[in-house]
Amino acid sequence: MADERTRHFRRLRRLRRSARRWSVMAGGLGGTAAVLTPYAGLGLPDAAWAGAAGSAVVLAAWRWVDLRALAARPAPPAVDPAEAAARSRARLVAAVERLPVGPGVLAEVRRLRSRLALRGTTAAESWARLDRAALTLAGMTPRLTGLAEPAVLEAAAADRSLRDLANRVASVERALRLAPVEARPRLAESHRALVGQLETGVTAYEGLVAAAAGYIAEDVRPSGEHVAASRLTEATDLLHGVAAALAELRAGKGPVRFPAR
Repeated sequence: MADERTRHFRRLRRLRRSARRWSVMAGGLGGTAAVLTPYAGLGLPDAAWAGAAGSAVVLAAWRWVDLRALAARPAPPAVDPAEAAARSRARLVAAVERLPVGPGVLAEVRRLRSRLALRGTTAAESWARLDRAALTLAGMTPRLTGLAEPAVLEAAAADRSLRDLANRVASVERALRLAPVEARPRLAESHRALVGQLETGVTAYEGLVAAAAGYIAEDVRPSGEHVAASRLTEATDLLHGVAAALAELRAGKGPVRFPAR
């Protein structure tokens, strides 16, 4: 989509073309009426020619007036290229989000971009572990209901906090490479502390995911045999009984007694 400045000049060009077109049409119709009226005498066709010529003159005049009014306005300022790129990116993201698979595609793109931004730093491995654990938890989230819902909210908050911490680790590590020699020991100590916090947090997050998997396993596991297995066993027995009854009927061994369900 064009910006305000582009739309302004586009509208100016359209008005100029329209004014020229109506001016040419008014001249042509006026000249035709001026020639044909004395030649054929006054009549109904001459009134039509004259009316058309007058309408074209009026429309051409209006177009020139609109053109002068628009040309007198100051043109909108040019949009900064960075701002224009941000607007185009926002419109593209909004268009993709309206697609059925759009949110999933955007989430995957953001994940890959974040992982590439941390490539080559000590936070990359922790980020990959966190990413795997978060994807695993996302697949289990619809089943984590009831008493497990607060844990899901805590996991979401911890995920955001750990990702922010990973970005901090990467930033400090890049600054450490450029820092003066006298400032490196203090930055290195801060970097080690942040890395330790990140690894501890990711390990705790993985423990939460494992606990969530255990909750789901215990929540959906019935006591004894599974309901689906028992129903399949009953259906199998029923089919065996029907098959035996049909075999007796085919052999002529008397009345067939189908098994009761």
